[in-house]
Amino acid sequence: MAHRQHAPASGDEYVVGLSSDVTAPDGSTIFGDVGLDRLTDAGLRWEVMAPIAGHAPTATELAPYDAVLSFGHWGYSRDVAAATPRLKHVARFGAGFDGIDLAGLADEGVVVTNTPDGVRRPLALAAMTLLLALSHRLLDNQRAVAEGRWRDRGSYRGLGLAGRTVGIIGFGSVGADLAELIAPLGVRIITVDRPSVRARQQAGELAGVELLSLDELAARSDYVILTASLTPSSHHMVDADFLARMPSTSYVINVGRGPLIDQVALTEALRTGSIAGAGLDVLESEPPTADEPLLAMDSVIVTPHALCWTADFVQDVAGSVMEALIDVANGRPPSHPLN
Repeated sequence: MAHRQHAPASGDEYVVGLSSDVTAPDGSTIFGDVGLDRLTDAGLRWEVMAPIAGHAPTATELAPYDAVLSFGHWGYSRDVAAATPRLKHVARFGAGFDGIDLAGLADEGVVVTNTPDGVRRPLALAAMTLLLALSHRLLDNQRAVAEGRWRDRGSYRGLGLAGRTVGIIGFGSVGADLAELIAPLGVRIITVDRPSVRARQQAGELAGVELLSLDELAARSDYVILTASLTPSSHHMVDADFLARMPSTSYVINVGRGPLIDQVALTEALRTGSIAGAGLDVLESEPPTADEPLLAMDSVIVTPHALCWTADFVQDVAGSVMEALIDVANGRPPSHPLN
């Protein structure tokens, strides 16, 4: 990585720009208090950036800043980094980094960080929440009561979990944590055979987790849970062929990124009964339009890419991202560099 001057010269300010996608001009965010006073106490100045057009700030928009606290999913390219010599750090409030050219920014001397420790358990629990809700047909039963159909209470027996097979796609920190959480429920856990996963298994980790091809995982799973990152190779990894291999009684759960699933193919599989249902905290296009077919399906639970946003999530992620911003500003290596 090329190096840029980190600590500001005497008399110069180190300025952090807050992405404006979820931030008000006074610094309040949809997450609540994220601890901006820590930046002030550390001698860093912060300000909310002006709204941008689209999802990628221009060099002009980034020019006033030494660092960006990126709450949403703005994109950052090598060309823009090359044209903003002041920029030293892009700090993600969360774990995802799709849309960021990690290698390109590294070549230009811009470090990118994220906050995996604060995300891991809340996101695993979000996936588990959808798993439990679908396995017990929670919304169907709640809807029956709300609509005065008490006599229908025997009509919504769930598939249950004991003895069922859960296929986890994306066996990084979130996937592994999820597996640890659900293993005591009596499920069989399978995942996709990747070199990194196989190495961990050979090292004595992942006991009881079976490694299969993606096609085999589709055919064997009662529940498929996606926690993977979005990359060119993972885009639409759950497509029409994958869904056709799944049992008709099975469910898909996605807490990773919406484009991991071909949403048109998923909608058709649900419409025809090729699979039983889905739990989606992420969609291909967010927010969805009012006429999005998935929103009208009783077999689908859709939440607004926020199911893991608990109080402990905000506290832990905010603490981690502020620490990273202060460390980089003072020339110290951050805890979670991505590049």
